Amino acid sequence: MSTAVLTFTDRGIYCPDGGFYIDPWRPVARALITHGHSDHARPGHGTYLATHQALPVIRHRLGTIDIHGIAYGEARRIGDVMVSFHPAGHVPGSAQIRVERRGEVWVVSGDYKVEDDGLSEAFAPQRCHSFITECTFGLPLFQWEPQPSIAAQIASWWAEAQTQGCTPILAAYGLGKAQRLISMLPPLGPILTHGAVEETTRILRDQGYPIPTTTRVTAQITAKTHPGALVIAPPSALGSPWAARFGPTVEAFASGWMALRGIRRRRGLGQGFTISDHADWPGLNAAIKETGATRIFATHGYTTPFRRWLEEQGYEAGIVSTDYGGDEVETPTPVLEEDHSSP
Repeated sequence: MSTAVLTFTDRGIYCPDGGFYIDPWRPVARALITHGHSDHARPGHGTYLATHQALPVIRHRLGTIDIHGIAYGEARRIGDVMVSFHPAGHVPGSAQIRVERRGEVWVVSGDYKVEDDGLSEAFAPQRCHSFITECTFGLPLFQWEPQPSIAAQIASWWAEAQTQGCTPILAAYGLGKAQRLISMLPPLGPILTHGAVEETTRILRDQGYPIPTTTRVTAQITAKTHPGALVIAPPSALGSPWAARFGPTVEAFASGWMALRGIRRRRGLGQGFTISDHADWPGLNAAIKETGATRIFATHGYTTPFRRWLEEQGYEAGIVSTDYGGDEVETPTPVLEEDHSSP
C-alpha cells in the first residue's frame, strides 16, 4: 500500500517520496517555503527552497542560510515527485506548492488571498486531488469589501486627521500589508514608515515591486518636519514612546480582525480598517472549488467549523494541526462571541 503524497508530522507537512518538508516549524534537513512570514519561514533548516521573489526578504529575516530560488511554474523533480511553486496572492513572492507523484496531485496553499491587490503576484488556482488550505477567516461573517473601497475609507480618515491637526498612525504588518497600503493609497501627503516597515519596503522596491516613495522615521522626523503625513508602523508601535514624537495622533489598525468589534474595543481603538492578506469566506470557498479537489485539509484558523461546512458540501475534509498563524494583528485567532466553536 503506497503512502500518501504528503503526510502530517510534528515537524511540519512532509513528503516521504521527496524527503522534504513544507513550511516546517522545527528544524529539518530540507525545507520548501511558501513565503517569508516568520510563522512559515523559520531558522534552523539545512536547506531552503522558495520563489526567487521571496528570497531577499527571507535572507534578510533569517541571515546566512543555504537557500535556493525557483521560478513560478517551474517544474522540478525532487526524489520521486515533481514540485512547482504557483502564486498565492498573499504577499509579494508568496506561493502555493504543488506536489505530484504518478499523476496524483496535492497542493499546499500556505497563506493566500484571491483578490488581486496590484502588488503581489495574483492568486493562480491549481487543479489537484487534495488541497491543504488555510482558513484564518473561515467563517461566513468574514467578507471583505473591495480594495478601492477600503482605500477610500483610509484616505478619508487621513484627510480628517489633517483637519484636526493630528498625525494619523496606521498599524499594519511589516511584510505585505504595509506595502499594499503604501501602494493603494492616494498621494494625500508624505508617508512615513517605521524602520521595520521601511527596511522590508526597500528590499521589495529594489526587486522592482512598484511601491511609492516613503520616508523612514528617524530622530529628526516629526509632525513639524512632515506636515500632513501618514505614518505606517507595526502594531507594537502604537502608544509607544516612538509614536509620541508625532504629538497629537489618531491611531488605527488595518487587519481582517477589524471586522470584529471586540478586537477593536480590547485594543482601545476607535478606528479599524478591515483589510486582509488572507482569503475571506467567499474567497476560501471559491478557491477550493477552483482546485477541483475532493479532499480538503484545513489548517490554522477556524478549522472545526470550516471542516464541518466542507463536509456538508460533500468534501472529504480533515484538520491539520500546525504552528502557523500570526501575521494579522499579531494575535492568535480569537474565539468569537457569535460562535463558540474551538478555532
